[in-house]
Amino acid sequence: MKKEVIEKFAALITAAFGLIAALAWNGAIQTIFKRIFGEANSIGAMLTYAIIVTLIAVWATMAIGKAAEKAKNEKPRKE
Repeated sequence: MKKEVIEKFAALITAAFGLIAALAWNGAIQTIFKRIFGEANSIGAMLTYAIIVTLIAVWATMAIGKAAEKAKNEKPRKE
């Protein structure tokens, strides 16, 4: 049972740091967006921001998935 609790705790901590990183990136991307497009609180600007962030997330997810698959299929090196 102790091992299970530690594994769950580790998963929760990892998820928490992932959320913190996501929020930090969100703030950074919003700042860049505002600097490029100015203060834009309109629905159009917010949709544009959401679409751009979604496209970046899809691209990053696909790139990470490909890299993980490549690493998984790679044969270990003999040293």
